[in-house]
Amino acid sequence: MVIVMNEHATEDQVEKVIAALTQKGYDAHRSTGATRTVIGVVGTSRTPLDPREFEILPGVHEVVKISEPYKLAGRVFRPEDTVIRMGDVAIGGREVVVMAGPCAVESEKQLDIIAASVSRYGARILRGGAFKPRTSPYSFQGLGEEGLKYLRKVADRHRLLVVTEVMDTAQIPLVAGYADILQVGARNMQNFNLLKELGRVRKPVLLKRGMSATIQEWLLSAEYVMAGGNHDVMLCERGIRTFENYTRNTMDISAIPIIKKISHLPILADPSHGTGLRDKVIPMARAAVAAGADGIMVEVHHEPESALSDGPQSIYPEQFAELMTQLRIMAPAIGRTI
Repeated sequence: MVIVMNEHATEDQVEKVIAALTQKGYDAHRSTGATRTVIGVVGTSRTPLDPREFEILPGVHEVVKISEPYKLAGRVFRPEDTVIRMGDVAIGGREVVVMAGPCAVESEKQLDIIAASVSRYGARILRGGAFKPRTSPYSFQGLGEEGLKYLRKVADRHRLLVVTEVMDTAQIPLVAGYADILQVGARNMQNFNLLKELGRVRKPVLLKRGMSATIQEWLLSAEYVMAGGNHDVMLCERGIRTFENYTRNTMDISAIPIIKKISHLPILADPSHGTGLRDKVIPMARAAVAAGADGIMVEVHHEPESALSDGPQSIYPEQFAELMTQLRIMAPAIGRTI
């Protein structure tokens, strides 16, 4: 249920509605838009909720029942797009924000070479894995805290923000100490204990779509984080598993306009994991931006043939430069900037 306040509702009237909901055992999530305040009602309680009780409260414009299972992530709760701001970087606004870097942090030197190039060509956020969830237990698992230190040091040197993956609830304080954005990988999209804990963190969360997840399941995972109080959630389409085996995954471009219609959360695209093939990354990145993506996440490596993780899907720095040039030509046609 969503309670929409009058355009001129006072702060006292809003607080009284929230207090009434809390007294009945429900959680109230407030969203202040350009003209109205909206209060999202979530949770379960033994006390039944009668919408008529709230329709008559001073300052209330209307009470709307939400049929979708996701409440806070939907457009009914927040009609305006969410814009996540971190310093001079805004994700979900007019600018298409680009995140780039290696799949895995291998050394400070490797990271510095890549960060210098992606920063030069226009990336705003440095991506890189310090903890790597790998299918095989014998594959490179990441450098751990040492990798986090390299990420922070190199990103600061090149005036970039940091996005990196957190795999476990116990890692959250450590990763949050170094990263600006906490990434939840595809394998952890339904790790509900992790999502609940991230709801208590006051740092943005990038939630990748699970390999076999529906869009509704994806939004419900975002709901776990938001229900905990952290509304700075961005989604990332990274390809899903289908019967097609030519590419590593099937990049679901259609998910981007669908999310734009039913959710206010920013949506990004990861064509590196979405295809798993270097020569497909640039065309799929272009397609994602044309479809309305608020950002692109790509893997870049100066020596992908010797990369410890995902070399075949990592583009060269000169290819990244080509991609940025193309996106700068495309973006104005759809009212965006790079």
